[in-house]
Amino acid sequence: MTMNADPAVLDRLADWQQRLRQQFPIIAGNPGLAYLDSAATAQKPAAVLDAVNEFLTGDNANVGRGSYPWATSTTARVDRARDRVRKALGDDDSDSSVEFVSGTSAGLRAVAQDWLAELLADGDEIIVPFGDHQSNLRPWLDLRAALARRGVRIAVKAMPVDAASGDYDHRALPSLMNARTKFVAATHVHHVFGADMNVHRIREAVGPDVPICLDAAQSVGHGPVSVAGLDVDFVVFSGHKMMALPGIGAVWARNRRGPRFARQGWAGTPNTAGIVSMTAAFDWLDAAGLADVRAWNSALSARLTDGLSAFEGVQVLGCQDSLSLDSTVQQRESIVTFRHRRVRSDDLGFVLADEGIMVRADSHCQAGRDSRDHAVRVSVHVHNTPAEIDRLLAVVGRCERMQS
Repeated sequence: MTMNADPAVLDRLADWQQRLRQQFPIIAGNPGLAYLDSAATAQKPAAVLDAVNEFLTGDNANVGRGSYPWATSTTARVDRARDRVRKALGDDDSDSSVEFVSGTSAGLRAVAQDWLAELLADGDEIIVPFGDHQSNLRPWLDLRAALARRGVRIAVKAMPVDAASGDYDHRALPSLMNARTKFVAATHVHHVFGADMNVHRIREAVGPDVPICLDAAQSVGHGPVSVAGLDVDFVVFSGHKMMALPGIGAVWARNRRGPRFARQGWAGTPNTAGIVSMTAAFDWLDAAGLADVRAWNSALSARLTDGLSAFEGVQVLGCQDSLSLDSTVQQRESIVTFRHRRVRSDDLGFVLADEGIMVRADSHCQAGRDSRDHAVRVSVHVHNTPAEIDRLLAVVGRCERMQS
């Protein structure tokens, strides 16, 4: 989805943003601190915390294991939560299903082990991203190893990437396809480069029959997501990145290409408090307006990339054509990652922390990267302000002058 970040957004939505900012107890209670690490975990608005407290002190019970009112109420909450996930993803397909998991990593592994493993035969091939989060590479490599132990050998091919834009190269993708290609994994928004990976182009490239699994950890809860427009078969995401509690996530399955998705083994007790928090988070985000949330985050990211690009010693990672506020190519969603050519990224992370600015400074769990590839990742959400971005730029500017 190509979009421009209108600089006027920050003025137009300023009052709206201040009202929302005050709804985050941890943010309102620490006015001198700037939390810029929402890609790692998002902070929780009071409505989410209140919903969890109300559940735990009101009618908390186990799911599907009792006929008394608290038990039936809890079971109904979980059933409604599945419908809430479908609504959030713009899905009105009666064949689809939602399974709750502990997070994106567990969800992708469930798709690999509980669903894809039974579909693959000796000589089959899958295409997966080798430069995205480890969570969207390790499950497929582990599946290959598990199948090999059973005497089934599959090929795991790397999703092609356009060197200039950083997007998936949908033009090169068809050349990797053949009759033995059974599955494609992709990422919606890249967790380091912050770009929408244009996954809507993948369906056309791979054809109508190959299942596509989407890691949506950095897109769900950050802006509108429509499974109708994406035509993928799985959407997997984590609650803690979209303002719900840690330890909860979901796998949405279309159930049209291949057998119906279902977790194997005994289900056990679900994370009911986490499920309640996810429903409350979706309700809060809908009330806030997801289109405005995305616009605000994109404008903050563009303000940051504009400022960083003015420093000679700074390298902003990812597509270089998406750095400015008036860029005609796709804007970064809510993540900006950079390196300073003369200051170690972990040192810069400590300097920023001393100034009350919280960012992530490491290799960001990116597949194929190690400590030599450390960078500073700034990830914003709706509680962040232009003033916080300017504070960060001022610190980087001081480091720039000290190193010149």
